[in-house]
This record gives sequence, structure tokens and C-alpha cells, in this order.
Amino acid sequence: MKSKTVTIEQIISSAAGKRNQHLVQKTETKKTKQSKYKSQRVDEDGLTFDSKKEARRYKELRLLLKAGKIGFLARQVEFPLMIEGQKATSYIADFTYTDAETGIMIVEDVKSEVTKRLPVYRLKKKMMLLQHKIDVREV
Repeated sequence: MKSKTVTIEQIISSAAGKRNQHLVQKTETKKTKQSKYKSQRVDEDGLTFDSKKEARRYKELRLLLKAGKIGFLARQVEFPLMIEGQKATSYIADFTYTDAETGIMIVEDVKSEVTKRLPVYRLKKKMMLLQHKIDVREV
């Protein structure tokens, strides 16, 4: 017995395909929703960044780490923000690292001109200074 090759198009246009259109309809891929601030998620070195600018800064910090200028580089570090002894919210820093010369921990956030002015960000930045004595560095 000789086997016959059948294409998807032939199946779809056949009587059985027409009776079962719900099974053979082509599905469209969903478009990814554009970010609120028009930033574009980026995958770099197996990591996902919220923007191209953040990924670029990570590369710069990796070079500084290799050169010995900074140490203990970390991403997405969470700092609890308390009100009356209870955790109200948290601040998630894009990057933290230590300055190799001074040993001081630096907390960095990659911000655009628009996101620098957001009230929630400005409030959390002030709370970081008051509660943790950390002045968040905007890059």
C-alpha cells in the first residue's frame, strides 16, 4: 500500500476541515503590550531588564566589577519601607554594589526624565534616605 502525503492546506480545505473549522483555524500570536513609559524589555546574558538603558548600565557595571572598581554587584534588591513599625511597601533597586575604594554601598536606579518625576518614586526615594540612610543614585 502506498502512503499519500497530505498538506495542512488540503486538510483545511477538505469537507472535514470545513466542518471542524474551530479545530483548524490559524491562531494569531498576541502582540506584547507596550510599556507604560515606552521602554522595551531586553534579555541580556540570560537576564531580563526593564529597558535597554538598564541593560546598558548593567554591562557598564560588569566591566567596573571586572576591573575591581566596584564589588558585590546585585540586581533587584528589595528594601522594606516601614510605617509605624510595620512594612508598608518596599523599594526595589535596579542595582546595588560597593565602591571598592570607600567600601560604601551604592544603590542605583535607572530612570528616565518621566519616571524620575513620578510621585510614588519620589516618596520611596525619600523614605530610603530617612529609614535606611541611603541616597538612591539616579542614572
